[in-house]
Amino acid sequence: MALNETFQQLKDFNYADPDFETVGVWPLPVRGIILVLILSLVLVGTYYFHIKDMGVQLQKVQAQEVKLKKTFEKRAFEAANLEEYREQMAEMEKIFGALLAQLPSDTEVPGLLEDITELGQGASLNIASITLQPERSAEFYVELPIKIVAQGGYHDVGAFVSGVAGLPRIVTLHDFSLSARGNGGLLALEIEAKTYRYKTQED
Repeated sequence: MALNETFQQLKDFNYADPDFETVGVWPLPVRGIILVLILSLVLVGTYYFHIKDMGVQLQKVQAQEVKLKKTFEKRAFEAANLEEYREQMAEMEKIFGALLAQLPSDTEVPGLLEDITELGQGASLNIASITLQPERSAEFYVELPIKIVAQGGYHDVGAFVSGVAGLPRIVTLHDFSLSARGNGGLLALEIEAKTYRYKTQED
């Protein structure tokens, strides 16, 4: 009997224009469907307006967690090797000090020019001129270019260049040119030697 009454209520219900003021006496199946629809709308709205944003935040936090783990692993590795790094730093300072000792000061430049002249004479080169060029300042050092013009045989030029490269001070050779001079097998040499000094606060 109750089932027949329910079917009759569903049949008599005005689906086209429901009266929401009498929702309490609507047939039970209609109220159930309305309740399911409202619950579904609430769940969908909760997902899009709250849970979805929380998912995005969770992804950001997870990415940050991975980044922090990598940073921690790096710091832990550095901490574990701190003593080794200190030893390497002390060794680098020692090497740096040795390199600085090879850089001539202003007062040593005349001695360097004398060494170059003696090397040229020892290699049987005729040194035409040795000219200091304007200094060129870099970040940590100052270049002192020296233009050398000389004349001699092929093997003499080779011995001279080898001797300059073997000086105890740091001297590098650049922009050289060789040209034949006369019929005696002599070569005209033009070369730029660069030596360096440490850049001080005054520079």
